[in-house]
Amino acid sequence: MTKYGQGHERIAAILYGSETGNALDYAEEVGRLCERLHFQTVVSRLDAHEPVSLAHFSCVVVILSTTGQGDLPVNARSFWKKLLRRKLPNHYLADVKFTTFGLGDSSYPKFNWAARKFHKRLLQLGAYEIYPRGEADEQHEEGLDATWVPWAADLRQQILARYPLDAGVHPIAEDVLLPPKWLLSLKPNHPLQDPPCLCNGDDDSLPPNGLPTTNGYQQAHPMDNATFTSESDPNPTGLLVTLEENRRLTPQNHWQDVRHLRFSCPLSIEYHPGDVLTIFPENSSSDVCQLLELMSWAEYADLPIHFNRTNPVENTDTYSLPPVNVKQHDNPLTLRKLLTYCLDIRAVPRRSFFSAIAHFTDNQTHKERLLEFTNPKYIDELYDYTTRPRRSILEVLQEFHSVKIPWQWAANVLPELRGRQFSIVSGGRRKHASGGRTNFELLVAIVKYKTVIKTLREGVCTRYLSGLPVGTAMEASLQQGSLNIQETDATRPVVMIGPGTGLAPMRSLIWERYDWQSRMSDFGQAEDGAIANGSNQLGETVLFYGCRNREADFFYREEWDVLKENMPLKVFAAFSRDQKTKIYIQDILKQQSEMVYRLLCLQNGLVYVCGSSGKMPQAVRAALVDDFRNGGDMDRDAAEHYLQAMEKEGRYKQETW
Repeated sequence: MTKYGQGHERIAAILYGSETGNALDYAEEVGRLCERLHFQTVVSRLDAHEPVSLAHFSCVVVILSTTGQGDLPVNARSFWKKLLRRKLPNHYLADVKFTTFGLGDSSYPKFNWAARKFHKRLLQLGAYEIYPRGEADEQHEEGLDATWVPWAADLRQQILARYPLDAGVHPIAEDVLLPPKWLLSLKPNHPLQDPPCLCNGDDDSLPPNGLPTTNGYQQAHPMDNATFTSESDPNPTGLLVTLEENRRLTPQNHWQDVRHLRFSCPLSIEYHPGDVLTIFPENSSSDVCQLLELMSWAEYADLPIHFNRTNPVENTDTYSLPPVNVKQHDNPLTLRKLLTYCLDIRAVPRRSFFSAIAHFTDNQTHKERLLEFTNPKYIDELYDYTTRPRRSILEVLQEFHSVKIPWQWAANVLPELRGRQFSIVSGGRRKHASGGRTNFELLVAIVKYKTVIKTLREGVCTRYLSGLPVGTAMEASLQQGSLNIQETDATRPVVMIGPGTGLAPMRSLIWERYDWQSRMSDFGQAEDGAIANGSNQLGETVLFYGCRNREADFFYREEWDVLKENMPLKVFAAFSRDQKTKIYIQDILKQQSEMVYRLLCLQNGLVYVCGSSGKMPQAVRAALVDDFRNGGDMDRDAAEHYLQAMEKEGRYKQETW
């Protein structure tokens, strides 16, 4: 029997596949929802489980993002491969009760593909759907929450109906603060004792450490923070890189600061066009100091701390990992380090943040306003207050100044500071440095702008990168991209469409194809033979690029002039602000309809589209359909069908952000 009086066993697994953290955030929200319905909950990445283990849970909720070309996130792919084994019987998951929710971007052709195929596969293996699959779209004017909020509310009702509570037992009210699985505390034997940790506003009936026991409270159980990472990043594969170049490409008087960054690594590492380098940023010292003062944490900022489990368990393998990865900052870990390297104090807050901090104020006006933001009826107000102006957590805490979060709760209330992914711009010979070292070049637009409320906004990572001096050593990680570019396609023509910093994987591919051409030439001279489709000639390489001004942001144009003399490269650029009539990348695509039709339809070529998500990918698709119609006398239906066939064959690939 639980401490709330519920008698029968109720265990919920909330599993996720997350690339940028959105699916993890929603999984944690479902975890709290289930805890309030008296479930024991496990929130975990999919790859931490075996498919057969799902039958051990009363219900399973899977939250999945879609990445790349309809792929599952990295931390869900191992689980997915196990589900695809051919010898699995159709009753393999007959005892599993589940539902799924997908996070996607409708500007991609395979919108929410991961959740759809995952859901379908579970049904094929006999699992029972307890609630219909939900889908959210990043392109919705109110964001992912527009679909998520009503879906989660209905899910709660469905769970209550399927798993009724015992007589006299009621759901835990929203105004009750759920106990965390982990809390921070001072290292043992430190002379300065932990201060009182008040929560639920002015409720001084809580104990000094704020931890529940069977009578209301229990002791925390320490674990050495050097032995674990975090749930969101269980196996970080870090590279030690050194910044070799930090060069501004745009003029000083241009509205946007775009940098060419070059990092080197002492190891010889192979990577491919479309692969990404993840940079782990730091919060500025001024922001950290502001938060320390605002929360009255300054006294404890530089004392050694660690994480404590709040509940004793016999099997720690089933206990959720700490909320953040602190392994590389534990010598020793301090609150200042945690805020600098691990917690995102400049993130746009989610609804769950407002729900949490409402417990830490005794100002009734502030409490009521914070709780309004958590009410699904006011989703528009929340969007207008947070997402539209990009208001940060630090700013919210400054406005609701009565909120005083106990420092022990910092990692439970503030989100993890996650690495930012950048598509690598180097390829071919530009990947290699002297002495067997590896180069990683990035094209980075520094995020700095004013919002609708005239407040200056800066990206946490790009602000960090813009100020890095040459010679700085730092940790990064390399991840395979979704374009899956192969050298066996060297003889096929390729059409690359990449406005702005979407140029990054295109430049990588151009340099890669330049080196492929050299190898093809060497092979032909040595063997007097052919490769791939019977030719040892590099296929035509065509780049469509879009920017504002030829003189300001036509990146790497000197390189294109040189490369065009040495390989079959054509570059078509659209400059939207160099004339009275704006010209965009889709316009120059239409101007080259005969060539596009010849390369893609007659010569079986490939298309890569990279850059900003939203309107650009749809405009490019429409332009390609027009090119097929005008260049090849197709009607609209035939042109649409041909483009869809290219997608299915893997000849049309999109990577947008």
